[in-house]
Amino acid sequence: MTEVAANPKRLGARIGFFGILHTWSQNLGFHPHIHCVVPAGGLAPDQSAWIPGSPRFFLPKEVLARVFRGKFLDGLERSITNGSLSLSGSIGHLGEPEHFHRFRRQMHRRKWVVYIKRPFGGPEHVLRYLGRYTHRVAISNHRLVSFDGNQVQFRWRDYRHGDISRTMTLAANEFIRRFLLHVLPKGFVRIRHFGFMANHNRSVSFALCRRLLDAVPVAEPEETNSSDSAWSCPHCQGPMILLQRFSARELPWRFALQCVPDTS
Repeated sequence: MTEVAANPKRLGARIGFFGILHTWSQNLGFHPHIHCVVPAGGLAPDQSAWIPGSPRFFLPKEVLARVFRGKFLDGLERSITNGSLSLSGSIGHLGEPEHFHRFRRQMHRRKWVVYIKRPFGGPEHVLRYLGRYTHRVAISNHRLVSFDGNQVQFRWRDYRHGDISRTMTLAANEFIRRFLLHVLPKGFVRIRHFGFMANHNRSVSFALCRRLLDAVPVAEPEETNSSDSAWSCPHCQGPMILLQRFSARELPWRFALQCVPDTS
């Protein structure tokens, strides 16, 4: 995106965006992909102006698809060449240069797809959208239906067949296996920032963007006194922060899942 946007034939601007890794499907399958949220414009190369995107589209998806295809296949080839990607089983033969180059030619002939959504309706929509992925892993409590000590039943949406709500029942060990597919390794960063949103220059870039857009300055948050908290810890009197609410229906299943006996 940064390369296509910087092209004077496209937008001719330095954009910023952040990407969120999302690894799960509704039925807890492994489906890794990245959601990117991009402001509709960017900074001029000399940082003298804000360049807005077209009201009809931001960047041409056909061009993005071609550039993504080229970069993905180049990165795949480098990973195989330097040994950082090991191939085995039914795809082990792709480790041989002759087979890989044939595979690459086949992939290069295919039309790749990038999915671009319409702009959000406002900040509230952005927060609601991000909340689905930043503070949840694979499944939320309200989708759990039952647990009988051996099997877990949960709700999921079948997007391939008309966005139908269905239920799925899995053995407890299979449910745990699927869930753990989406627990990231220690130190792995799920959210990354790019362009003028990159961490090393974000504060300076944001101030410049606000000035060029004549935006209202952002007020600094006021410090709050811990004694003003609605809830205080009965032991240390420190403030208690609400993390999540559970309905009366959800509570039995939550505690049932926590109290599974260890049979190992």
